Amino acid sequence: MKKILFVCHGNICRSPMAEFVMKNLVEKAGLESVFYIESAATSTEEIGNEVYPPARRKLAEHGISCEGKTARQMTRRDYDFFDLLIGMDQQNIRNMNRICGGDPDAKIHMLLDFTNRPGDVADPWYTGDFEATWRDVAEGCQGILTDYIDRYYDAPHTSGRMSLTEDITSLTGEKGTL
Repeated sequence: MKKILFVCHGNICRSPMAEFVMKNLVEKAGLESVFYIESAATSTEEIGNEVYPPARRKLAEHGISCEGKTARQMTRRDYDFFDLLIGMDQQNIRNMNRICGGDPDAKIHMLLDFTNRPGDVADPWYTGDFEATWRDVAEGCQGILTDYIDRYYDAPHTSGRMSLTEDITSLTGEKGTL
């Protein structure tokens, strides 16, 4: 089982968006039994709070529910449990390394490192641009799934429900590969 933890500052915008987008992609690919996916915060500011309403609305626009999700803080134990710890920006990565006491197993990565345009996923709490965050999150999650499939499957994977290209098109409204 591949265990992924998405991490941002407060766990109310970017990381829960990534958690639920990834769960949606995995389900469409027929790989629910292969993945375990969560999200967490590097800070304590939002612990126990629900997903920020504009982020919740953006997910709902694409038919994705985040019902019941509340913010939690990342812990040092998460490093041992998860295979991949995915931060949204450089500050998240610094804080994740601090919380985990480093990254000796090279598990900590940035989400957009799984795309052809590495960099930060802008925090919509400050930018107000939930659409741009949505596009970045959808592309990064698709990149993670594609990377996994390329590593562990001999042939391009389709579940009979949708191809991976159709998945990203349905999420972003844009056709093409990443």
